[in-house]
Amino acid sequence: MTTIDLNADLGEGCAFDVELLDIISSCNIACGGHAGDAESMAATVALAVARKVAIGAHPAYPDRAGFGRNSRFCADQELLNSLINQIDSLQKITQKVGASIRHIKPHGALYNDAVTDRELALIVVRAAQKACAGAAIVGPPHGELKKAAIEKNLPYIAEAFVDRAYLPLGNLVSRSEPNAVHGDMNTITTQALRLATEASVTAENGDEISMRADTLCIHGDTPNAGEVGRAVQAVLIASGVEIRAAL
Repeated sequence: MTTIDLNADLGEGCAFDVELLDIISSCNIACGGHAGDAESMAATVALAVARKVAIGAHPAYPDRAGFGRNSRFCADQELLNSLINQIDSLQKITQKVGASIRHIKPHGALYNDAVTDRELALIVVRAAQKACAGAAIVGPPHGELKKAAIEKNLPYIAEAFVDRAYLPLGNLVSRSEPNAVHGDMNTITTQALRLATEASVTAENGDEISMRADTLCIHGDTPNAGEVGRAVQAVLIASGVEIRAAL
């Protein structure tokens, strides 16, 4: 049977967290860098544990004012220390309820920067090793973050997006472009199903490109996130795809 993981970034103050937790198999919890605090982390962890949703940390550049979207906000030891502290803050909360962090997915600009910047990718991997040894890294199907994780013998979970447009080389269309995020539900569900069953996606220019993903992300900060999640879940199940955590 074909299987796929569905994930969402949670604990960021958005309205659909509870609804999405009834749909997804993995969640990435904001842990203080771009959003989130002890209260939101504890609440999201409790909801995830109750639904048997795999828990991941979602660390970011320590840039709450910019929601972690300012590229190369900081680097080197300052960034490493911040990422370790962010992951550790979530880990302490999960340990209190007998849960664990299964994966680590960098947020926003850090996620994008680590695709092409080897040093940043290594910082993310080092932070994961120091704060939560054994946790997998979640990131794009290609790039420096994947290379760094494999080099350091960490499990790697390749991610694709159900609602984002792709360029012919497999990179995401910049959010500054008008058609970067799909709004049509049929386009979203078709892309999700093809990613899960065919390991391919249609680029913005019409090219068919190969893209093997272990997990598909549903953005929790879109106005219709709950509707998107339910539609994706329905089309996958109807097509015989089992939704379950990647690891």
